[in-house]
Amino acid sequence: MLRRTKILATLGPATDKPGVLDGLIMAGVDVVRMNFSHGSAQDHIDRANMIRELSQKAGRRVGILADLQGPKIRIARFKDTKVFLNEGQDFALDINLDPLAGDNTQVGITYEPLAMEVNPGSRLLLDDGRIVLDVVNVENMRVNCKVVVGGDLSNNKGINLLGGGLSAAALTEKDKEDIKTVALMKCDYVAISFPRTAEDLNEARRLLQAEGCYAGIVAKVERAEAIVPDVMDEIILASDAVMVARGDLGVEIGDANLPAVQKLLIKRTRELNRVAITATQMMESMIDNPIPTRAEVFDVANAVYDGTDAIMLSAETASGKHPIKAVEAMDRICLEAEKQRIVRISDHRMDKEFERDDEAIAMSAMYMANHSKIKGIVALTESGSTPLWMSRISSGIPIFAMSSSETTLGRVTLFRGVFPIYHKIDERHDHAEVNRDVVRELRKWNIANNGDKFIITKGDLTGVKGGTNALKVIVVGQGLTP
Repeated sequence: MLRRTKILATLGPATDKPGVLDGLIMAGVDVVRMNFSHGSAQDHIDRANMIRELSQKAGRRVGILADLQGPKIRIARFKDTKVFLNEGQDFALDINLDPLAGDNTQVGITYEPLAMEVNPGSRLLLDDGRIVLDVVNVENMRVNCKVVVGGDLSNNKGINLLGGGLSAAALTEKDKEDIKTVALMKCDYVAISFPRTAEDLNEARRLLQAEGCYAGIVAKVERAEAIVPDVMDEIILASDAVMVARGDLGVEIGDANLPAVQKLLIKRTRELNRVAITATQMMESMIDNPIPTRAEVFDVANAVYDGTDAIMLSAETASGKHPIKAVEAMDRICLEAEKQRIVRISDHRMDKEFERDDEAIAMSAMYMANHSKIKGIVALTESGSTPLWMSRISSGIPIFAMSSSETTLGRVTLFRGVFPIYHKIDERHDHAEVNRDVVRELRKWNIANNGDKFIITKGDLTGVKGGTNALKVIVVGQGLTP
């Protein structure tokens, strides 16, 4: 059984160890994430080259996602690395303090506008909400606070404002330089951290295209402002994929609100024909332990039931003790979750009129596949649009995206239920010969046997984007092969 939900694994020091990358690919990783918050440009380039080499050797197309750091709204450092804050004590965040001189009464900050964007009563959350401070007042760029929830606080921890409202730009000067590296790497996707509006994503796309890079844009939804209904839709439509980044988002909107927002984001993203990624702490315990907790098993399965296209591992693979076991566990959970009927039924766009013939063909193929004995669907595609539309329909039928475009093959690595296959169609061939080419390719990958029924979607003119206008049902072994 082919797993439909894609696994996205973050690379880091743990995956640099001999044999680990090979093991991740063999365990079923579909896309790797390069975290530009850590490491040098050359580190990322080397890892990307290694992934391409190993995935080619394994005969599997593994996508590459570059995750830009975004704005750093953080405290500075402490003289003794960390301090302990007691509930009820005074504590200050001061832009004018020496960035290395923090103690248990005050610490420097990296974000100068903070003092102008908070008011008495504002609630600040540090270190993913582990430390909670209420603002008392602001004096000369010094934010005086009262500790509501105390504990250990160490260097460089992040700062969030409950309810959102900090104005830091999504793209920093570092991000703009990193975009040049992303273009050199020919990444398949680029994730933009902390977007507030669609324009943040549009700006990133313009900068990428100026470098000759047409990678898909991933909007990391991390701010409270991004889930306001109209803004949410604008952000989704300006992106190619949406990441439910549950760490910072949960801090800003409150953890109790996060499950409903996750379900809404995944549902709305799929309704608008974009890709959904669920991220953050999915198997956090496996950083140290070889098996997940039962709560983590339920978390992964529920994301599959919600319809997410991909689920992401962060520190579990980047720096954890058991990166391969984490992927194997995620693979097992997804496969079992996908057997449930809830993930195979869909009413997506059933009451809509399609403006494009190729989208109508895609929807027709999925309706027929879900109501017939079909082994799989083959989409001959230039742009990847047809398999994307198909993958918005819940189904247990595999979709094979055949294309000679490396950009398209990389893009579909994140689409739920879509499997990329490099295949160049000879433009001189007639439709019957094209069908025979498809069957030969399926046989080569041990996907098709005599008597298997497949749906093929294609266009009259090969090599033309948006030209899908035909749907053909074939039976393997019935006059299709020499």
